[in-house]
Amino acid sequence: MQQLLTVFLTIFLAELGDKTQLGTVLFASDRLLSRGGIFIAASLALILSSLMAVVVGDQISRVLSPATLKAVEELGSS
Repeated sequence: MQQLLTVFLTIFLAELGDKTQLGTVLFASDRLLSRGGIFIAASLALILSSLMAVVVGDQISRVLSPATLKAVEELGSS
C-alpha cells in the first residue's frame, strides 16, 4: 500500500499544472463539449500513456541495470 501511495502522490503532483491539465481546462471551457466526455477522454489518455510508460519501463529494466537507470533519472532531474 505504501508503494501505491508513493506512486500516486508522485504522479498526481507531477501532473498538476502540466500541459495535459491545461489542455483539459481549455476543452472544458468550450460550452459545446460535454464535461463528462472531456473527463473520460482525458482519463483514458492518461491511462493509456501510463500503460505505455509501464510497458517501456519494464522492457528497459530488462536491459539496463538499476544503477544505470538511477543515473539517467538523476541526469533528467538536474
